[in-house]
Amino acid sequence: MYLNFKNMKSLSHFLLFFLFLLFANSGSSLFAGDIPEGIVLALKTGNSKELAKYFNTNIELVILDKEDVYSKTQAELIVKDFFSKHSPSNFSILHQGGKQGAKYAIGNLTTSKGTFRVYFLLKISNGKPFIHQLRIEKE
Repeated sequence: MYLNFKNMKSLSHFLLFFLFLLFANSGSSLFAGDIPEGIVLALKTGNSKELAKYFNTNIELVILDKEDVYSKTQAELIVKDFFSKHSPSNFSILHQGGKQGAKYAIGNLTTSKGTFRVYFLLKISNGKPFIHQLRIEKE
């Protein structure tokens, strides 16, 4: 069986993401409904300002070569830079799920420079969903 190291790295990130979801625990109420339409629209149109409205105060952000925990303001600037270099034309959710207080989505972001896989984790805080983790990786 042939395994590409780059694919293994993506697979390990993917597995870590799901392990995090499995053990993530929030004491808040059930997460009601689907992924907020504002998030989908912001990704589809490349609107970093609108997307940042859903960011938690601090967010784990992985976008290409940038990987760290950033403040909401820093994360917005990094996403804005990404969108300016990779102009989005579409975003579609491929899979979503979750449990009490947390929800995740996996989707494809089509841009001027190719397609990217997007993962994000939402948690409820003060009755509202906030993005705690966002990953945008080259497919």
